[in-house]
Amino acid sequence: MLLVLALMALVWWGGAALGARLWQRQLGVGAVVGAAIAINRLLPEGNGLREITGKHWELWFIVLLFGVVAVGYGYLLKFLRREAVVIEVAQEKRDAERAAQAARFNARRAVPSESSEPEAVSKEEQADTSRLTPDELNRYARHIVLREIGGPGQKKLKAAHVLVIGAGGLGSPALLYLAAAGVGRVTVVDDDTVEVSNLQRQVIHRTDGQGRGKAQSAAQAMVALNPHVKVTALTTRLTHENGPELVAPVDMILDGTDNFATRYLANELAVAARIPLISGALSQWEGQLSVFDPASGAPCYRCIFPEPPAEGLAPSCAEAGVMGPLPGVVGAMMAAETVKLITGAGSPLRGEMLIYDALWSETRKISLKRREDCATCGPREDVSKDG
Repeated sequence: MLLVLALMALVWWGGAALGARLWQRQLGVGAVVGAAIAINRLLPEGNGLREITGKHWELWFIVLLFGVVAVGYGYLLKFLRREAVVIEVAQEKRDAERAAQAARFNARRAVPSESSEPEAVSKEEQADTSRLTPDELNRYARHIVLREIGGPGQKKLKAAHVLVIGAGGLGSPALLYLAAAGVGRVTVVDDDTVEVSNLQRQVIHRTDGQGRGKAQSAAQAMVALNPHVKVTALTTRLTHENGPELVAPVDMILDGTDNFATRYLANELAVAARIPLISGALSQWEGQLSVFDPASGAPCYRCIFPEPPAEGLAPSCAEAGVMGPLPGVVGAMMAAETVKLITGAGSPLRGEMLIYDALWSETRKISLKRREDCATCGPREDVSKDG
C-alpha cells in the first residue's frame, strides 16, 4: 500500500516539477490507482504484487471514487464561478450601455437641433463631478463594467485632484494613465525642460518638444488624450514656500522625482495634510513603489529612509542609466495605486513595498513598519488636514 501512495506522490509532485498541467497530474494519479485496482482484482491471492499494493481492490476503488467526485466537484465550481463572472460583467455592460443611451436621448430632448452632428457638452456639464457625460460613459465603459470601480468609482475619479511631482520617467506613464482613467484634476510640477536624452523613456514628450517645459509638454499630451481632464502645469520646483499651497486642494501626491530632498519634502507635506503619498524610484534595471500613508496606519517615507544615502550610493538615472521600458512599468503601477486609492478598489500598497526586477523578470513585496521615533510622522499623528 505504501508503494502505491509513494507512486501517487511521485506522479503528483514530480509532474509539478516537470511543468505538467493540473489535469495531466490528476490523470497520472488516477492511472496509478487504476493499476492498483487491476493488480488486486486480477492477480491471485498470495501474489507478491498484491501483497505490496494493499491486497484489497475494493479499498483502491473507494479511493478512486472519492478522487473522481472531488475533482469533478472542483471543476464544477470553477465552471460556475466563470459563468457567474461572465453573466455579471455582461449585465453591468448592458446597464452602462443603457445609461449611455438614456443620457444621449435626454441630451437630444433637452437641446433640439436640426443638425445631424452630435451636440457638444458644455463646460458646466464637464465640470459637474456628480454625473458622467455621454462621452465619458463611452470613454470609461471598460472601467464602469469593473465591479470594483463601476459608475460610482468613475465619478470619484472625476472628482479627484492629484498632485504629480515630476514629469520625467515615472511621471510620464503615470500622467498618461491618470488622464486616460479620468482623474478630473491633475497638477503637474516640474522645473525641467525636455531634452533628446529623455525620449528613450519619458514617453509623454515628443521630439519636436525639445527645449519646452516638461510640465507644459505633459499637460498638452494629457489633454490631447482626454479633453475631460483639467491639467495645471507649473514650471517650478516643489519648495517649502509653495508646497503647502499646492497640497491644500489635492487628495493625494504622486512623487516621481529622483532626488531625496524633494522626496522628503513631498513626504512632509503629505503627512501634514494627512493624504497618501504614492512614491516610486528606479535604479538601472530595478524599480520600487509604495503608498506612504501614516493617517491610515502605514509608515511614511522617512520611516523607511530616515537619512539620505551617502553621496554616490544612489546615483541618478543620468549617472547610472536606466532600461527604457522600466519607468513605464513602475509608473503605470503608480497610476494603478492612485486609481485604487481614489475608488477604494482592492488593497493599495500601504505598509508594503513592491520591487520589480526587469533584468530577471522577478517581482516581490516586502513589509514596511512605522517608526515610533520618526521625525516626520511620529510627532504629527494628531494633526488633521484642516489644521
